Amino acid sequence: MITIKSEREIDLMRESGMLVALTLDMLEQEIRSGMSTRQLDEMAEQFIRDHHAVPSFLNYAPKGDPDVTPYPATLCVSINEEVVHGVPSPKKIIREGDIVSVDCGVYKSGYHGDAARTFIIGTIDPAVRKLVEVTKESLEKGIAMAVEGNRLHDISSAIEEHARSYGFSVIENMVGHGIGSELHEDPAVPNYGRKNTGVRLVKGMALAIEPMIALGRSRKAVSRRGGWVAVTEDGKPSAHFEHTIIVRPEKAEVLTCSRLSGHIC
Repeated sequence: MITIKSEREIDLMRESGMLVALTLDMLEQEIRSGMSTRQLDEMAEQFIRDHHAVPSFLNYAPKGDPDVTPYPATLCVSINEEVVHGVPSPKKIIREGDIVSVDCGVYKSGYHGDAARTFIIGTIDPAVRKLVEVTKESLEKGIAMAVEGNRLHDISSAIEEHARSYGFSVIENMVGHGIGSELHEDPAVPNYGRKNTGVRLVKGMALAIEPMIALGRSRKAVSRRGGWVAVTEDGKPSAHFEHTIIVRPEKAEVLTCSRLSGHIC
């Protein structure tokens, strides 16, 4: 069931969304070659707790699936061919030439915020840099369609069309989602689809829109045995950007807007 948020609820979601943005801003300043992904995770958890909130992802498990081990960290940190859900580890070291997706969720005042950015570490292959740029642009294209009166898959189609126009692949089995008092709510927000299909967008819908785009021909992310992380089918890099937004009549409101230049507001 899709829930429409009241202005009071949206005010509370702004608090969690702002803290997500501040956390990612802090990590963007700190991330560097030679760090472990566990170091990033520890920084993020301390920062979130210092701001009187809790990490949304830590100990998260999908409802109705008792076989899934609860997620053990604050962040998802996914490197290169890892699409999503990379589990931080002291043995997982960030290297020069990597692209690193950092996905962060915050729970504060009864509501969640959720956003992701892909960071470039040092000098990378021009094709991979273009992948990162286009993935970010795809998110912008999707958000531009998240206005009252449009349909859900207008968002999906805009993301897919932009990514494929550059020859990149859309990861089809990983999607965005509704968000609010629960981290994952209805509706699912796919990154591919036909225009003018899907539910009608209504003012007050809260969505986490998150394109995951791959350099190669992968159309789905494949889970590695015994863990959360999902990787591309062909082992080629994947990029990921995400924002939590509110559907509005003329322009979506981005709740996870960054204070750093170059990010969507």
